[in-house]
Amino acid sequence: MPAYIIVEIEVTDPAAYEEYRRGAAATLASHGAKYLVRGGAAETLEGDRPPQRIVVVEFESMASARAWWNSEEYREPKALRQRCAITQMTLVEGV
Repeated sequence: MPAYIIVEIEVTDPAAYEEYRRGAAATLASHGAKYLVRGGAAETLEGDRPPQRIVVVEFESMASARAWWNSEEYREPKALRQRCAITQMTLVEGV
């Protein structure tokens, strides 16, 4: 069953975040993941929280998403993202 990581990101250091994007993309590809949404236009339809940068990544399964998250190759990009952005990240099982 597919799984999705849904991310809401507030970038605090755009230059460092561009470096993160390049590094993260390579690690996702090596884990068979693909971007479904990567920061396009967003608008609030309900609620009062303004949209930030939204990213949705599809994985083969929850196990493959966790394997990516915990991988050695993602360790450095993850640390960089944590320094240059405020992130809410959710792993959810698909249908």
